[in-house]
Parts: sequence; structure tokens; C-alpha cells
Amino acid sequence: MSRLTPIVEKLLWLNLLLFLAVQWGKWDLVNILGLRCILSENFRPYQFLTHLFIHANLRHLFSNMLILVTFGPTLESTLSSKRFFIFYLITGLGAGLLYAGIHYLEVSKIQATYHAYLTDSHPENFNTFLSKFPHTTHISYYRFIDGFYKYPDDPAYIAKSKAIMYELYQYKANIPTIGASGAILGVLTAFAMLFPNAHLFFWLLPIPIRARYFMVLYGLYELYAGIYPSPADNIAHFAHLGGILFAYLLIRWWQRVY
Repeated sequence: MSRLTPIVEKLLWLNLLLFLAVQWGKWDLVNILGLRCILSENFRPYQFLTHLFIHANLRHLFSNMLILVTFGPTLESTLSSKRFFIFYLITGLGAGLLYAGIHYLEVSKIQATYHAYLTDSHPENFNTFLSKFPHTTHISYYRFIDGFYKYPDDPAYIAKSKAIMYELYQYKANIPTIGASGAILGVLTAFAMLFPNAHLFFWLLPIPIRARYFMVLYGLYELYAGIYPSPADNIAHFAHLGGILFAYLLIRWWQRVY
């Protein structure tokens, strides 16, 4: 691991200090600084930037900071501190923008389904709505669904189903996205582009692999996981893809200009 460079060291300290503030501070920084859906009443434009420096748990923080201090110094020394700082912010913001766009489309569909249900409150439509959420959510309402099918015209079941749908819609719209992963994946992408033949070794892959091949495989994995997420998956794969995409475009542009 290279000696810490100025920007990498400052980013490391900023993430560490904000993590401690999240754990022991008086304010709920995850909800204040995390990136919300644009449709959420809690969305604020500054969240596109602030979500990059907030981590929910030690494992999340450790994995991101390990990659930063491993590959960041080499990248900063190659690009210059100024360009590395610009690069980090642009890839992080790009990750947030791509994720926000995808999240907006997802929440918009849920919102449209909810509004349509208000005029066509049938158990089948309610069941279809729940299928858009994780399997555990669907199972938690199994008894209610069973009773709703038995009494589809019961005003109490209809009112309850509308309340459940509104609650789930609000939950989806207000999930805060946090973490530096988009910018960190940008750092990895830039390293792979500038040092394509460098051999990387990860504990999940117990053989050395060239950086360029690793990033291609990792990018394909993120794309697949984003399109076909597992029910319990809470990872913002499209944010990762945004970091990879913006890093690729920015490095290619700089290679032509400089």
C-alpha cells in the first residue's frame, strides 16, 4: 500500500469522523445527509454530495476506505491532487445521479400503481403491488391477503390495503442511500484504465487477475445484480455502475485532452 497522499488522507479522515458522528452524534445524519428519491418530500439537492461521506456500519466503511487507501494514492500521484479530488467528486456525483434516475423510475411506477389502486381496490391488484417488494414484505401480509380474498368488498379490508400500500410507497421513496461506493468504484475503474496490466488479488478470488479484466467482470456483475436483484439485496448497484461509467468517461476525456 502506498503512503497516503493529501486528498486521500483528507477523504479518509472525513469519512471516519462522519462515521463516528453517525454512531455517537445527537443528529440522525443518515436521514439528513443520505440521498432520497427525488419524489420524496425529504429530498434535498445537497444529498447528491453528502451521501458520499456517510456509512451505516463499520464493514461498509472499512471496505470502502480499504480500497481508497490501497488504490487512491497511486491514482492521486498519477493524476495530481487537484484532478484526483475533481475525479472523486464527479464520479461520486455521477453515481448518485444514475442511481437517482433509476430510483425515480421505480418509485414513479409504484406511485402510479398506488393511485390506480385507489379506484380499483381488488385483492389481486393489492397482491400484485406487494410483489414489487422483497419476499419478506409479501409474507408478512400473507394472512391479510388471505382474508382480503375472502372478503374483497369489505370496506375495512379495502381501507387497510390502501393504508399498507401508502406506507410501502412512502418507505420506498424515503430509503436513504449512503456510502462512498460509487466514487470508490470510480477509483478502481480509473486504476484499471491507467494500469490495465497490474495484477489484483482479492480474497474472494484467490488468484491474481489483471485489473482491466477484473473491472470488466465486476461491471458485468453489477449490471446483472442491478437488473435482477435478489429479494434481500439492499445494495445500490446502479450507483456502483454510475461510478464506473463516469470514471470511464472522465479518464477517457482526460487522456484525449492532456
